[in-house]
Amino acid sequence: MDDAHAQSEILLKGIGVSPGIAVGKAQLIAPHAHTAVPRTIARNEVPIEIARFEEALIATHDQIRHIQKQVAEVLGDEHASIFDAHLLVVDDRTFIEDVIRTIKRDMLNVEPVLLSVSNRYADMLSKVEDSYLAERAADIRDVTRRILANLAGEALDQMKKISEPCIVVAHDLSPSDTASIDRNLVKAFVTDLGSATSHTAIMARALEVPAVVGLHNVTAVAHSGDPILIDGGRGIVVVHPSEARLAEYEKRAEDQVQILQELAALRDKPPETRDGYLVPISANIELLDELDSVAARGAKGIGLFRTEFLFLGTETLPDEDAQAAAYAQAAQSQYPSPVVIRTLDLGADKLPASIKAADELNPYLGDRAIRLCLTRPALFKTQLRAILRASVHDNVRMMYPMISCVQELVDANALLKESMGELEAKGIPFNKDLVVGTMIEVPSAALVADLLAPHVRFFSLGTNDLIQYTMAVDRGNENVAHLYKPTHMAIVRLIDHVVKVSHKFGMWTCVCGQMAADPLLVPLLVGLGVDELSVSPSQVPMVKDVIRNLYYSGAIVLAQKALISTSAENVERLCHEMVRQIAPEVLELSE
Repeated sequence: MDDAHAQSEILLKGIGVSPGIAVGKAQLIAPHAHTAVPRTIARNEVPIEIARFEEALIATHDQIRHIQKQVAEVLGDEHASIFDAHLLVVDDRTFIEDVIRTIKRDMLNVEPVLLSVSNRYADMLSKVEDSYLAERAADIRDVTRRILANLAGEALDQMKKISEPCIVVAHDLSPSDTASIDRNLVKAFVTDLGSATSHTAIMARALEVPAVVGLHNVTAVAHSGDPILIDGGRGIVVVHPSEARLAEYEKRAEDQVQILQELAALRDKPPETRDGYLVPISANIELLDELDSVAARGAKGIGLFRTEFLFLGTETLPDEDAQAAAYAQAAQSQYPSPVVIRTLDLGADKLPASIKAADELNPYLGDRAIRLCLTRPALFKTQLRAILRASVHDNVRMMYPMISCVQELVDANALLKESMGELEAKGIPFNKDLVVGTMIEVPSAALVADLLAPHVRFFSLGTNDLIQYTMAVDRGNENVAHLYKPTHMAIVRLIDHVVKVSHKFGMWTCVCGQMAADPLLVPLLVGLGVDELSVSPSQVPMVKDVIRNLYYSGAIVLAQKALISTSAENVERLCHEMVRQIAPEVLELSE
């Protein structure tokens, strides 16, 4: 490569998975190239190869446990639970016995056998059109890589070799690679592979390290030492950025800091439109550690407390007392603002090791959430009693996830009534008039909202699943992600229908999915009559800013135009134009 070409600006577009702007020198992380050369062994060498394999398994298990502990200390148990899947692989007796059996049968050393068996398992999973199983294939390859390194007596953690500030460039990064990042040295990272829903993306957001994945060829065009610019919000990577580009992004970074400071000043101001319409903003939380951030960011109460994270990353399930204490802590911290506790949404990609479930080809459409709870009434009633006990704080509300028909609501409420009777028999106090609602995240539930309404007192729209199930699109699949459209007419009409039903029955509707956190879509939701928005604490300032610059009358006009529109793109344009007019500052942060 000649000097002139080396200095040419190269612009790449990928998937922005963790926002932020970073500029620095590239540090290329080469793929691990472990040799797995076949070597015929004698009969008396078979036990030696098996012993080598088992020693490598033990070392791998210990390393993963160590990484998991480090992640738990820095980011909490939720993110540490990512490595539960890695431990399941390294402890899988079927996988282990397959390797040992093949060593004995083929009389080969362990390395090529391990690689062959691992590839067979991973390839089989990756061919299934399901993002959850595709991630399990990545887990198998990551663990195999670590086992091979231990067989070779090599260190695997390349991140620990980084000694000066840089931007990491890699073909792919495993969760364990990402967990080893030193935030004082790694200013951002970019990869050829990856998706927005991968464990690596989740870790990047948790670490608050700007990241762009799915670039396809960044390792081919960037070399160690090259200057590189990362825009994690827009998914843009520039190798050899020009002086003009650097000046542009320097100004943009300064502008973002100024905007964020101005938005922070809205913390104690009401989320009220210019013509006096109040749209309450509550927070989505997963961990008790997040409770302080609710009020700090300007939200009032909790619109979605994801209780399953109390169950993940633990050896044993939390008992009734532990759950009741956690729910009571959340209620007390927000009092008198409401706290909406969602019952367990376990299954699919969230299942603790202590709960055994059958393997499913498509777990996202399988035994999960309310379905799993109704088939495990003891587990479910333990949680219901814990929520009821916390309801002595009269700001506690409760809702069921993944409801798809009336019978599920009837069955769930019957178990709730049984749980009330059990507490009453023991003289344990609870709120006998607990406000109970349901998530609307399955198209069938949205379409029969009028039949569900008599059994609950509020609806909460989980738009992430509602969009995926309505559009039959896995948004983590880059081949079809372009079809995931929150502004599709089917979604707009479903939301409109649910809101109208709820108001007809004197109920209220909250949106707790990603649509509520998208500033561009806030005017649309407000215009459709949504009564409350619940978002992650970090998104509250932007959402509040849009509401405070919005006219409710204008939002209604926008929604009416959207309902008679003919394309998702047209609705998106309407939303974009309104936000550009009323709150252009949020576009600077969100686009």
